[in-house]
Formats: sequence, C-alpha cells, structure tokens
Amino acid sequence: MNFIPFQSETLVSALSKEEVMEHISKKTLEVNFLDKRTESSKNVAFNGIVGKNSFRISRVINRSNTFLPLILGEVEDTARGSILFLEYKLFPGALFFVVFWSIILLAFSAFFFGLAQNIINGSICLVMAILNYALALFFFHRQVKISRKEFHQLINLQIKD
Repeated sequence: MNFIPFQSETLVSALSKEEVMEHISKKTLEVNFLDKRTESSKNVAFNGIVGKNSFRISRVINRSNTFLPLILGEVEDTARGSILFLEYKLFPGALFFVVFWSIILLAFSAFFFGLAQNIINGSICLVMAILNYALALFFFHRQVKISRKEFHQLINLQIKD
C-alpha cells in the first residue's frame, strides 16, 4: 500500500487502441452536474472525458464520496494489441483538504510541544493528524480497489451487437 493517495498500473490488452477507446467511450458520459438534463443512464459506468489517446474518468456514484479516485489513462498501440497506462489520484479538492488539515494539525502539535509545553494537547493533535491522513489513505485505497475492478471489467467487456 502506498503512503500517498496515488496509484498507477500498466495493463496490456489484446484489443487495439481504437477498440479500447471505443469500450471506454461507450461506458463514459461527459456530465455537467449543474445541468439536470445530463444525468447518467443505467448503462454508463464512468463520468469524464475521453479523448483520442487518453481519458480522464471517475466511477459513477449515487451519493458523494470524497475519496473517489480520478482515473487518468493513456492508451498506446502495440503490434499485438495495446498498453494502458493508468493513474489513480484523489481529486484536487479532496487532496487539498486532506493535506490542509494534516498540516494544520501538525502545526498545532508543534505549537503545543514547542511553545506551550503542553504534551497532552500536542499528543492529541499529532494523533489526530496521523489518524486523519491514515483514514484518508484507507478510504482512498478502498475506492481505488472498487474502481479498478469496474474498469478491468470494462476493458475485458465483449461488445455484443
């Protein structure tokens, strides 16, 4: 398990780059969350943007989830299929708040240990900073596991016409 909210993987597919991108774009919807007319249908698994060689997607969810990973992917052609380079990251807003509160709590613990000479409050703040970051990592990696499973099912999907 990584100690940062980031994970990467490389997948090899027997499908061509065009077929992989077609699978992804068929199950991805570009959504404007401010416009109710763009709500997703039942056959859409991901929200995001799919380009010619790359994509930026996240799993479709029914309720908010701070630790939902953003999946950044690039697809390259090979002689016998394609290679997918995937990165799972926290959304920038979620990453900001995890880092912000961890730094604030560490600053309070430094203040209590150094200037105030209050070991109890310093220890409480330090434990809370570690707990905040550890829980964020735990929930992020749990969501990555779910998103990876759904993405792998999408790539192995056989289109039936």
